[in-house]
Formats: sequence, C-alpha cells, structure tokens
Amino acid sequence: MLCFFLILISFLLPGIAQGETVDDEIVKIQKAYENLQDIQGSFVQKSYIKDLKRTDTFKGEFFIKRPMMMKWIYKGDNAQEVFIRGDEILIYQKKEKQAFKGRFDRETYGQAPIALLSGFGRIREEFSASMKNNKIVLKPKKPMGGIVSIELQTSDKEFPIQSFTIIDSLSNKIDMVLSDMKINTGTEEKYFTPSLPKDVTLFEHSQ
Repeated sequence: MLCFFLILISFLLPGIAQGETVDDEIVKIQKAYENLQDIQGSFVQKSYIKDLKRTDTFKGEFFIKRPMMMKWIYKGDNAQEVFIRGDEILIYQKKEKQAFKGRFDRETYGQAPIALLSGFGRIREEFSASMKNNKIVLKPKKPMGGIVSIELQTSDKEFPIQSFTIIDSLSNKIDMVLSDMKINTGTEEKYFTPSLPKDVTLFEHSQ
C-alpha cells in the first residue's frame, strides 16, 4: 500500500493512538484485566479453512468468569454450547442430541478461540509481542495448539479488545469480532455448569 494511504488509515482506525507503542497497548490491556472478574458479550466468528478454500461464519454470545470458567453459545443451524471449567471442556450439540467431554489445555485453544480472552491478562508471560498494521501481533512462547500468531485490534472502550485473528500452522484463519461487551456483572458460577437433557448421549475422551 502507498505510504500516504497507510498514514490516513492510521488516523481513521480506532484503538491505537498516534505515537503509542506495543508496550503502551499491552500495559492498557493488562491494566484492564487487573480488576476484571467476568466478561460477557456477542461475537461473530469467521473461520477460513485454506485447504477447502471455504469460510464459515458463526454468531453467538459468550460468558467468562476468571480465572477459568467459560460458556459460549453458537446460534443458528449448527447451534451448540461450549463449557470450560478449569481443565475440562464440554461441547453440547443440541440438534444431534450429543455432548463431548474432554480435557482442556494449551493444545485446545485452536478449537476454542473465545477461551483466549481469559489469557490476554498475561500477554508478556505467554507471548512475544510486536506491532503491525496498527494491530498487536502475538506469537506464543510455547506451543499452543498449532497457533502461529494472534493479531489484536484494541479499543478505547472499557474492555480494551475489539477483535482478534488467529492464524495456525496450516494457514487457516479465525476472525473473532466482539460487540456488546459488559464486564463485572456478577455472573454466578452455576451458569457455567451444563445441564444436559436426559436424552443426550455423552462421549467422554480422556488423555
């Protein structure tokens, strides 16, 4: 792109102000996480699968209670609910009347992108950071489920992350755009415990 165009875009894009460095942005994110107890909001997820040359779009809402309780709800034809508590993940597929229960760890983040929001309070511990095209580029210091990099678009709102993009080792890409963000609403722990109907088949995977 032309230099003039880049300068113009840098003035128009939200989030990163002129003169701010990657360190400034990380400090802003870490500070926001210091007093963060819970987060909720809506998301649009676009998953690009390189080998299939296909992009799938999903919409829904999510709830996170730190340090490690999460629930997100995918709406639409392939509706499902995902629960994470500590090192356990459960995926409930309503239409198929089945659920999958397994272990959640660093290797699972590629399949559970919203879960990354719980870890952005430890950016310096988990990632190497740089700035590119007005975004923060994070590269995991240790293996993280095939994730090569994460690009963050920051915001000046109360919750400092507007969107993020995950790129994996196969050049697949997941874009997550967040909206309607609310923090510290007092979401109760019981909300993160799945209540499955009796006719649901549960598959358990232990590793």
